[in-house]
Amino acid sequence: QVQLVETGGGLVQPGGSLSLSCAASGSIFTVMNMGWYRQAPGKPREFVAHISSAGRRDYADSVTGRFAISADNDKNMVYLQMNSLRPEDTAVYYCHADQFGVDYWGQGTQVTVSS
Repeated sequence: QVQLVETGGGLVQPGGSLSLSCAASGSIFTVMNMGWYRQAPGKPREFVAHISSAGRRDYADSVTGRFAISADNDKNMVYLQMNSLRPEDTAVYYCHADQFGVDYWGQGTQVTVSS
């Protein structure tokens, strides 16, 4: 079992920045594929960013150039640096990990972009 805990959400003005962290703990045996997803009210959960166990990064078109995902494998941490935030980035952001084909999700952290 793997537990994921997101931190760093909050209220930020448009154009501002915010950094999210995800701490993984539990039965971690590999460098996991990890990512960030978000879900706005009334909308399905959508992909935001992903970093593979090999360090390959991928981003949703809507955040490319503004967000950056990174990981510290020794600490079992993954991060999401969000810049140039827009109101449409407002959502609950979820950390995701995959180990041996099993999906794990964090509880989510609220990001609100508003003036």
